[in-house]
Amino acid sequence: MTTQSLTETLADFQANRALTMAADKLKINVDQRRLLVDTADRAAFVKAGDTVAPFTLTEVDEGELTLRALLQSGPAVLIFFRFAGCPACNIALPYYNQNLAPQLAALGATLVGVSPQIPERLRDIKDRHVLSFRIATDRDNALARRFGVLYEYDEPSRRASLESGSPIGEVTGTGTFELPMPTVVVIDGRGVVRFADVSPDWLVRTEPSVIIDAVRDIQRSAAA
Repeated sequence: MTTQSLTETLADFQANRALTMAADKLKINVDQRRLLVDTADRAAFVKAGDTVAPFTLTEVDEGELTLRALLQSGPAVLIFFRFAGCPACNIALPYYNQNLAPQLAALGATLVGVSPQIPERLRDIKDRHVLSFRIATDRDNALARRFGVLYEYDEPSRRASLESGSPIGEVTGTGTFELPMPTVVVIDGRGVVRFADVSPDWLVRTEPSVIIDAVRDIQRSAAA
């Protein structure tokens, strides 16, 4: 396991980016994250105790993936991320692959990374990092919308995206400026959310130990 926490790893990334990214682009990035933290509708976020209605995702290699299938062997752990080219996601997902996926497998839980990006483009991040867990498309952000964890680019971010020549809607294949906030949802065998953590700031992610503890709590409750 990595000794440096995910929080520390992302902080190092941001510190380096602050030294290397163009000041105007850095400001757009920082301002968007700050705006999301300040304005996010936290009351709408998915939370522990919510019952999850059936849903279907599209795993990039396996195809259709239902909630029922995810819960066959134990709890399901959903990690929402933005898209395959997101720099922070390319730090967080490999970190989870090393420091979370093996432990969840040992506990009988199923881990899935979830993004709105279309499967043929989303596969890139799974292949690049040789991820051992499933990576799936949430088409049209349907599940993220239900969980209340979507955000839209602010105006400066939209302009920058369009001026880049690769608007985010084309990158993801969704045609929109909507992306999910980094979110972890742990669902028990009855389809009830037992743990949820939503971060409006995409440079803040849930530590693996917290997720593992949530899964262990489910097992302790079942044993009791």
